Amino acid sequence: MGAKMLAVGAATAVLLAPGAAVLGVATLISPAAAGSGSCMWDGQATESLGVNGPVPDNLSATKTNGETVTLSRQQLTRAASIIATGKSENIPARGQMIAIMTALTESTLRVLSNTGAYPGSADIPNDGDGSDHDSVGLFQQRPAAGWGSVENLMDPVWSSRAFYGGTSGPNHGSPRGLLDIDGWASMDPGAAAQAVQVSAYPDRYAVNQSIAEKVLATLSGVSLSSELACAQPAGDVPLNLPPGIAGGSIKAAASQLGKPYVWGGGNFEGPTGGGFDCSGLVLYAAYQASGGRIRLPHYSGDQIHAGQGVAWADKRPGDLIFFSYPGAGGPHHVAIYVGGSRILHAPRTGDVVRYGTIGEFSGEVMTVRRLG
Repeated sequence: MGAKMLAVGAATAVLLAPGAAVLGVATLISPAAAGSGSCMWDGQATESLGVNGPVPDNLSATKTNGETVTLSRQQLTRAASIIATGKSENIPARGQMIAIMTALTESTLRVLSNTGAYPGSADIPNDGDGSDHDSVGLFQQRPAAGWGSVENLMDPVWSSRAFYGGTSGPNHGSPRGLLDIDGWASMDPGAAAQAVQVSAYPDRYAVNQSIAEKVLATLSGVSLSSELACAQPAGDVPLNLPPGIAGGSIKAAASQLGKPYVWGGGNFEGPTGGGFDCSGLVLYAAYQASGGRIRLPHYSGDQIHAGQGVAWADKRPGDLIFFSYPGAGGPHHVAIYVGGSRILHAPRTGDVVRYGTIGEFSGEVMTVRRLG
């Protein structure tokens, strides 16, 4: 089966095979049948991802708010441009995902003209007309803010390079692209996107991370939940665990990955009824990590009083994160923080003990406690 050349902008092209018939980040993607050898952790790869295989005719995915959207082949082709540009610029997979998430939010992965601000933009190849101030293109960048000319910003490759920024970026750090943001790789993806876009609505990016992850995984053939491919296979335990109870809790909980969620399940010795609920997993992990010294109650509403309170910005792997609905009297869920945006938890009936992300609980009140 031959590949066909798909033009994605004036500057470059991407080879694609023929198509087949209060902090937010989203749920992880199931491991792909065909992956690469890249080591992953929280969506950060040791190397950039490229476009591998056909661009589907469509792809459905669910936002963190539960809304399902279906992307067309044209939208997925725009995402392929973002990925391929990131590959050419050696952008880590996490950065490629943030770029897709941003374009999803800003333009729903469409190259938008803006005939109200720039009548001539209608004559530049586009996927529709927008009307947000003088913004144009995939990332809705503004020529007046110094991002580039209308023609540049309506080129998917050029606008992607501008978003990525860095030493090889066309704007040389002004405005700042993603690589120009200090610590971008360790920031919540939604916060990293906002640092580049400086939107009046900073919380709107996170809801699309689950979709961006699925798009990146589908087009690259690499699962974003294959992050442990370079870690010890036994137990899927992350490398570089922190010392003491913190690391011990993560290790103990990770030893139960794949066990089913069972309401009321879990005790100090292991699963009961074949599995765990959220607080059962936490009390088991703490007990095992402390050599039996820490005996938490089996209820998140009581566990939230254990240990010491920690500011959100000071959380560390091994801390407990409690999630509460706004206005509720107490938490409905507890998870073990792993690092970045990652958590390890027993989510709900029908699910299993697994790694997840803080963004699964976007919009909720989050409280951090540290045992020890």
